[in-house]
Amino acid sequence: MELNPYAVYLGGQDPIPVITRTAELLHSLIDPLSPAHIDRSPAPGKWSIREIVAHLADCELVFGFRLRQTLSEDHPVIQPFDQTVWGERYAAYDISSAMRMFEASRNWNVKLLTTVNDADRHRPLTHPERGTMTLWTIVETMGGHDINHLRQIEKIIAAD
Repeated sequence: MELNPYAVYLGGQDPIPVITRTAELLHSLIDPLSPAHIDRSPAPGKWSIREIVAHLADCELVFGFRLRQTLSEDHPVIQPFDQTVWGERYAAYDISSAMRMFEASRNWNVKLLTTVNDADRHRPLTHPERGTMTLWTIVETMGGHDINHLRQIEKIIAAD
């Protein structure tokens, strides 16, 4: 498994502007939609827009912990998670709650990133499935992950 499977989506962009504008882009895509549209799965076994946003909220919590763990420990080993298993509980979350959770966590994480210096960017951590990486790899993963899911939402909207 590669260090950042989402790097292709980031395409060399600075991840900070990407992650800073994701909540705004989500609102521009989602706010005009009906609740039925937000809850419609594009295909069997595929997440609806609401479930994608719930996933983004969950991931933001994980990214936040990983960032803080990397900044506070020497070469920590971070915990992977099974998004499919986490996704089995997404029926509990409405779109408004998912968006609020994502926005609050993202805002908090972006504020944390304003404190990161060059030495911090290079702090190492190990992902048990992906190997040794740096704090900045996490930030780049956040950006690419956002782009990937924004594109998924755009495809769901365009298909209707």
